[in-house]
Amino acid sequence: MAHLTSSVEYALHCLLWLVAPDAGTPSSRDLAELQGVSPAFLAKIFPKLEKAGIVHAAPGLRGGYRLARPAAEISVLDVVDAIEGVKPLFACQEIRGRCAVFGEQAPRWATSGVCGIHAVMLRAEQAMRSELERSTMAALAAGVTAKSPKGFPAEVRLWFDGRVGKRIDAKAAANRALRSESADPPPRSKPA
Repeated sequence: MAHLTSSVEYALHCLLWLVAPDAGTPSSRDLAELQGVSPAFLAKIFPKLEKAGIVHAAPGLRGGYRLARPAAEISVLDVVDAIEGVKPLFACQEIRGRCAVFGEQAPRWATSGVCGIHAVMLRAEQAMRSELERSTMAALAAGVTAKSPKGFPAEVRLWFDGRVGKRIDAKAAANRALRSESADPPPRSKPA
């Protein structure tokens, strides 16, 4: 958790759209377009969320993603760990034992116990992880909902529905084209 990348931010923003009970199953491509990010970028994020049991993929033209468990049971820490992996905030290098004044061997008083700097970093990491664990997707979504205009979530759902409709229309047109090609009689060959 040394540095939280933009992948965490985009994952959290995408998950916010999946919190509502009537959210449907938006595709990662639709979520990418909604947020102005590359679909290839989100295509790398969602398998990590799925592997962590945060989202579930639904196949088909109407397919996409939905939360795999209630939003109140998904912490921000779950998302961070799914995207970034569980990494320490600070990797102590035990520099305290390398003082030039010590010569070949550092005295025991200098290296015994936990390094004071490392101890501060461990407490900071524990505090950060604790806060991320307390913060759930349900709480984040409630904050965003309270802030947005009343009809905005419905507008977004309509936008997602329109995207699904376009995919269905495109698939139907492709199927009609295939049927019409197979219905055409083969060209006649000319006698020699």
